[in-house]
Amino acid sequence: MQYVSTRGGGEPRRFSDILLEGLAPDGGLFLPQRYPRADLPGWRAAWQQGGYPALATAVLSEFIDDIPIDDLARLCRDTYTEATYRDARIAPLSPLGEDMYLLGLSNGPTLAFKDMAMQLLGALFEYELARRNSHLNILGATSGDTGSAAEYAMRGRTGVQVFMLSPDGRMSAFQQAQMFSLDDPNIHNIAIRGVFDDCQDLVKGISADLRFKRAHHIGTVNSINWARVVAQVVYYVAGWVQATDSDDQQVTFAVPTGNFGNILAGHIARQMGLPVKRLVLATNENNVLDEFFRTGTYRPRPAKETHATSSPSMDISRASNFERFVADLLGRDADALRQLFDEVRTHGSFAVDAEQLARCRDEFGFISGTSTHADRVATIARVDAEYGRVIDPHTADAVYVAADHVDEGVPMIVLETALPVKFAETIHEALGREPEMPDDYRGLEDLPRHVDVLDNDLDALRAYIEERT
Repeated sequence: MQYVSTRGGGEPRRFSDILLEGLAPDGGLFLPQRYPRADLPGWRAAWQQGGYPALATAVLSEFIDDIPIDDLARLCRDTYTEATYRDARIAPLSPLGEDMYLLGLSNGPTLAFKDMAMQLLGALFEYELARRNSHLNILGATSGDTGSAAEYAMRGRTGVQVFMLSPDGRMSAFQQAQMFSLDDPNIHNIAIRGVFDDCQDLVKGISADLRFKRAHHIGTVNSINWARVVAQVVYYVAGWVQATDSDDQQVTFAVPTGNFGNILAGHIARQMGLPVKRLVLATNENNVLDEFFRTGTYRPRPAKETHATSSPSMDISRASNFERFVADLLGRDADALRQLFDEVRTHGSFAVDAEQLARCRDEFGFISGTSTHADRVATIARVDAEYGRVIDPHTADAVYVAADHVDEGVPMIVLETALPVKFAETIHEALGREPEMPDDYRGLEDLPRHVDVLDNDLDALRAYIEERT
């Protein structure tokens, strides 16, 4: 399996080479030259015989052929354990009304779906760095859950340091406490005076500085890292296996979406041949992606137009992974892709033609919708009243949008984003009570905090990293 840049530069590379990098050297994102075909009977058998670890090994081995299969299987077994995920099924499926289901992805150590990929990424990083007798300084940006998931996956790992950027004051109190309470010497929290997109731009700025990147062994765990994306493909397969009885039975997935990495994994699963009828993309008030799939215009917003909402992990106006889908939409035409994103840089937006917009729905299965704060609060209250299930605000975005697209007889699988305790203020507004706190997280918000605040300045960030590497 060879990987290439969406922008066409450089030579094809193997998985282990791109694992330790973020952006491709030409500024593009890595994609496999081709998507492998799904082995649906084999995947179903793997789930039935060995659960999530066996399924992960079977799916990931289609993309990873430069790690011995026995080593990959061991890494998956060591990662996806009941002790880590609080449930032997790892990603359990539960009913949420007629033809609607919730795929539980928030049982990991940081109570968010990011753990599903990040825990494996930590194991892969440590494995590959040991093979190379090397080290890595991870630079990332988070709007909420990526940061804590990365830090909990990398804390104590040999050969790894983490520098995690977050928008100062923009995450929930619980999210901040999860990250900033860590005092491991290889973890560095940096709060940037700005919004998430500013943090993301700083990461891209460092990644584009090839001299600095190489001198300081900079890698990334953001959703632009291909290993994270492909690890997320596994839980789409797990959802399908649990919701169906035959290999030709279709499902639809509803996905709360900010940076496009989560739903991109569903797109990849569908391209491989997983029987996915539709991919329902749900945004909050920062509805850049909903606008694109409705109108064909991609118009990222500046920081001053990026709303702070009650589903903060989706407060994103420039979706990093969207370029990978656009590459597929354009048939991997790198010149055409560069032209579109040049238009974003020079004019603030690009537009695809009517035929390409129709292909988004008819060929690639995308439909979309937007949820507001009032919609989230009402949905949380309704789901609690009708099904006795408390969901977090991001998951509520997806449930709200999904309700308009349920087809009789086709399971609608909503991807859970996080446990409600991470967003207690909104849950209290919706239900008039506090969400349940897991016993091992009580008192988290009272712990001392370890975080440095920096201006939105690339040189200041470079200096900070240089002092600590």
